[in-house]
Amino acid sequence: IPRWEGGYHQEGWAMSELPILELAIVFALVVYLWETYLDTRQRSRLASKGGVVPSKLAALVKKLDEEALKALKKEPPKREAADKGEEKSEKKIEDGKMLEKMTSEAPKFQAYGLDKITFGMVKGLFGFCQEHGLVLLGMLPYMWDLASGLVGRLGYDPSESEIFVSLAFAGVYTVIETVLELPWSLYSTFVVEERHGFNKTTLSLFVTDLLTTTALTMAIGGPVLAILIKIIKWGGEYFYLYVWGFLFVFSIFFLTIFPIWIQPLFNKYEPLPEGELKGAIFSLAKDLKFPLTKLFVVDGSKRSSHSNAYLFGFFNNKRIVLFDTLIKQMTVPELKAVLGHEIGHWAHGHVMQMFVIQQAYFLVMFAVFGFSMNDAQLYLSFGFNPSTKPTIIGLILFMSTIWAPVDKALSFVLTLNTRRNEFQADEYATSLNYGPLLKTGLTKMSIENRSNLDPDPLYSLYHYSHPPLLQRLSAIDVGIKKKA
Repeated sequence: IPRWEGGYHQEGWAMSELPILELAIVFALVVYLWETYLDTRQRSRLASKGGVVPSKLAALVKKLDEEALKALKKEPPKREAADKGEEKSEKKIEDGKMLEKMTSEAPKFQAYGLDKITFGMVKGLFGFCQEHGLVLLGMLPYMWDLASGLVGRLGYDPSESEIFVSLAFAGVYTVIETVLELPWSLYSTFVVEERHGFNKTTLSLFVTDLLTTTALTMAIGGPVLAILIKIIKWGGEYFYLYVWGFLFVFSIFFLTIFPIWIQPLFNKYEPLPEGELKGAIFSLAKDLKFPLTKLFVVDGSKRSSHSNAYLFGFFNNKRIVLFDTLIKQMTVPELKAVLGHEIGHWAHGHVMQMFVIQQAYFLVMFAVFGFSMNDAQLYLSFGFNPSTKPTIIGLILFMSTIWAPVDKALSFVLTLNTRRNEFQADEYATSLNYGPLLKTGLTKMSIENRSNLDPDPLYSLYHYSHPPLLQRLSAIDVGIKKKA
């Protein structure tokens, strides 16, 4: 393997015996080429088929429309707002006309999908070249020496102040990363999303969000980083157990404060007004013994017209959040069906499952890190003098080399598991006799969000955490037949 000797190196650096840097770049290149191949497949499929509703999906949606029209003939629906606090307004998608809407909007689905995948491919190419170009130029050792110089100017001895230098390094790293990411974020929000009618974010709100996020990253990430370094230095051979214990406590703490203190910094959360929808949701929770304590509506329309719903909370203190955009898109029965799906995640223990997986991930990762954190070859490969071995640098190098293949494989496995969880949650809602309403709700969400109607199977399998609409509708139909 050709060896790289260029770029910035710390004083006292020598060529490493092992080509760790070169092998890491080869692995990253293989992953990039594989994912670019998938992107190309997805873009090609969008270009050729994205403007037409697949025949199997059209048949399923047509059946839903026919069932809706039959229900209308039997009992005309009440055109009332879901809540007293919401003004009456015409539904975006009329009952019995989902296929008509989907067919007429399919070219817009195609255009949105093509814009997103093209943007992603350009950003991916630039990001790959930028990231590895900076590594080859020796950006990491240069930034560490820069951070050491800053700490030295403050009157501290950098060799005796690893935590201060690490915090300075993290600060510089965060600023550089934010600046490099900024043009892409601006283009995604104000060009791609704006062009297709989804963006509601103003420039002032964008800047406020950016500053708030950066401040929170510094305020929370800084102390966490300092404590992690201290524990690793102090913990000895079994430091990873102490690190895991700290991260476990921090995870509980963060999950507790995030919805209460952090999310309200970005969006307005208000109790759902009294009315039909609130009564229906609390009734559903009571029937399912779901310990719902609070029900919120969030002004998601402040930033985007995309819609969503989610639940959070520990033990007997569960809360549900509905996007205002979702409330406007669906009827009360459809919203109940969608929430039946969300409660299905709770019933199957998916939230706790993911938490346990996350904690196991931390434990194993830091245990493996312990075997390489003092490996001189790892530091030499990236231009560092191995006499210092800064903990944060060792962790970054470990995660980008030794752990990178493991992380990529685990990411794919977790994607498959998440898809499985989505099918289980759909099955749970179907068992509550919400199958038809859930199909209608999912179809409306797909139309309103301009989801890809016919994604490439391989691309979908690798990237999608939620199964495509056709697969979900088909699986729900199977569940309805089993229940019958």
